[in-house]
Parts: sequence; structure tokens; C-alpha cells
Amino acid sequence: MARLSAVLVAGIVSLTPLTASVRQATPPTPPPAQQGAPPAGQTPPAGRGQTPLQNPNPHYASIVMTIDVNAPVDKVWARVGKYCDIGEWGIPGCTILSGKDGELGAVRSIGNEILVAKTDHSYTYTQPVRATGIYNMYHGTLEAKPLTPTTTQLVYSLFFDNSQLADDAARETDINSRRTRFTGFLQNMKTLAEGGTLPARGKGGARQ
Repeated sequence: MARLSAVLVAGIVSLTPLTASVRQATPPTPPPAQQGAPPAGQTPPAGRGQTPLQNPNPHYASIVMTIDVNAPVDKVWARVGKYCDIGEWGIPGCTILSGKDGELGAVRSIGNEILVAKTDHSYTYTQPVRATGIYNMYHGTLEAKPLTPTTTQLVYSLFFDNSQLADDAARETDINSRRTRFTGFLQNMKTLAEGGTLPARGKGGARQ
């Protein structure tokens, strides 16, 4: 019996080094990959900053035009601030192609312009990229700012990239043309907001 116990103890002792060596040979479990990380052994893709710009040399321009109106801000905005009111004071024939007038994402037929931002008395729109692939980042903002309880300032701001024009002279001509056109739009808005009417051909010219 004593001999059998000695044999069993010897067997257990002889197995211990084998168990240890097996544990040492087992590779550690790798940590879980981070979300979005490339697989092991692959080079991560270049960052977004490495993507070439469509226009590496833009020439940004902005035009800010204002006009004072003898009417309270709420009355002014109710008269000329709906998204398709441009059809009355600017370019005739405006309709909503998709979405709802005054809500983000609404598209109007004038330039297929998309409403991208709004407040109680302002909105900003942009135009989609055409098949030409040329995008001038055109944005327009119409805003009504209260001056007093009975007077309002209408502000029309334009922002765009005019680098595709030939030279500074062409850019200046373009800016002056836009300023003249939109100043006429503001005058039309003032007339309407103060209770007046526009003559049959007094609604300004086509934009762009």
C-alpha cells in the first residue's frame, strides 16, 4: 500500500512541470479591436484631411444688404418671410417641390434651393450641386431684426465662392450685379410689408 501511494505521488509530481509548460505555451488572448480600427497587419486609411479638395483655391465673397421698414417685426415677417414669398417680391412662380414651406429641408422651385437653417425671423438656403460638378457654395440668408416696437430692419446676406470667374474685374462685376438685384428685392419687401403693392413688372429680375 505504501509503495502504491509513493507511485501516485511520483506521478503527480512528474505531471506538474508538463502542466506549467502547457500554460506558458498558450498565447495571451488579444484585446478586442477598437471600433473602426483596421484589421491587424493593415495600414490605416489616410485621414479625411488627405482627400483632395474640389477647389483648392477658393475665393469667398459675401454681400450684406439692409433696408429699414416702418412696421413691427412680426408683421413684416408674416408678410414677406415665408419661404416661397420670393415669388411675390423676387422671382415669380415659386412653388414648394418637396417638404413643407418654412420647414428645414423644404425645396423651392427657384434654383431648387434647400432650406437649411431657420429662426423665428430668418432662414438660410443653399443650392444643390449640378451635373457640371462645379459648386460655388452659394448660401443666402433673409432676416428681420426689430429696431423698435414699430420698425424693422430686413437683412439679406449672400455668401459664395467666385473663384471660377476669370479675374478680379469679373468678380467685382458679379458682386455689383448681385447687390443691385437683391437690393431691389429688399425694396419690394419694404413696399409689401408697409402695406403697399408692386407694379406688374416691379418684382425684380431673375437671380444668378
